[in-house]
This record gives sequence, C-alpha cells and structure tokens, in this order.
Amino acid sequence: MNPLPVGNLHYSITPCPNAGGAIDTGTHFPFDARVVRIPLALLCLILASCAGAPPQPYQVEKPQPLPVALDKDYEFRKVLQYFLDPKAKPISGQVNAAVSFERGYRMYGAITALDQHQRFGNYFDFFWQARRTADVRVRLEYRQENLHAFVQAREVSYPHARGHYKTEFAIIGDDFFDDGRVISWRATLIVDGRIVATRRSYLWE
Repeated sequence: MNPLPVGNLHYSITPCPNAGGAIDTGTHFPFDARVVRIPLALLCLILASCAGAPPQPYQVEKPQPLPVALDKDYEFRKVLQYFLDPKAKPISGQVNAAVSFERGYRMYGAITALDQHQRFGNYFDFFWQARRTADVRVRLEYRQENLHAFVQAREVSYPHARGHYKTEFAIIGDDFFDDGRVISWRATLIVDGRIVATRRSYLWE
C-alpha cells in the first residue's frame, strides 16, 4: 500500500488479515459458558440459603423466673401491637389509612372462612438492638382473658446476634378463640440466662 505523507514523515497502513470480516472471538477470546454456569448456580444456592426464613417462635413449657441484669448494650427500640377483631364491623366514612392498611395486610391471602379464622387475634412486633454479639432469646410472656392470671410464654432464638432485629409474635386462630384476647404482656431479651432488657404493658404486674 502506498505510504501516506504526514508533514515530513511517511506512514504506511497494513490491512488486517480479517479486515472486512467478522472477528473470530473463539480464537482471540476462548470462552466456555459452561465454566461459569456451575459456579454461578452454586452462588445462587448459597445466597438463597443465607436469606432463609426468619427464626420462628416456639412455646415455652413452664417458663421459670429469670434474674434481671439490665445491660445498655441490648434494648427494645419500638413495639407495635395490632388486634385483628373478628367482630369488627365495616367502618363507613373516612378511615385512617394506617388502620385500613394493617387489616388488609394481616388478611392478605385469607380467602376462605377457615383462612380468615386463623388470622384473627393479637399481633406483636418488637424492634430491638444488640450492640454486642451474643446468643439472644426474645421472650413474650402474656395473659389471656379466659385464663385470667395464668402466664404463657413464647420465645425466638437468635444465635450470634448483633445489630437491629424485628421479632414477631402472633396469638391468633384457635389460641385466640379458645383462650381470649391478650390482656397483659411482658417482653424480655435474655442473654446467658439473664434478662438484659424488658418492655411491658401497662397492666402487667
């Protein structure tokens, strides 16, 4: 090819052997998709297992009193309560948006009468914080109106807990219809067999 003059210099351009054709990626960039697919699938499985369901509450048989040793490294930040009343009548006129949303949220997916029966009752959401790593148990002790002074308890365990958490308890369905509405309650954070933080209702003694 003839040289191109640029000032006092001359350049010549040599065409690429594949000029005018497609680039052979197999030659210049050897790549097998199967090499990536297997590690990618394993990564997805690992992420799915890490993002599993939150720990579930379990009933505590014969809950025993525990020593109190309040610790500022553990605290309840907020408590939300909601009572889904089976006898509630439709409200006419202007309705608080938060109340309407909460009822719709709790009843979502309950199509049949049996489904709805299992949703009625008391809901508790506890937001708490652990500033130091520890095995933490969140306990809810409660009394129901048909059982009077009898105390029941449920717990959720969090191994190696640190940071912010939300723990949910629900006294609903047959537990609610048989024993009545929750009339008083106490929530505690338990570390090493001691109560390190607590919140309670006004009527708890």
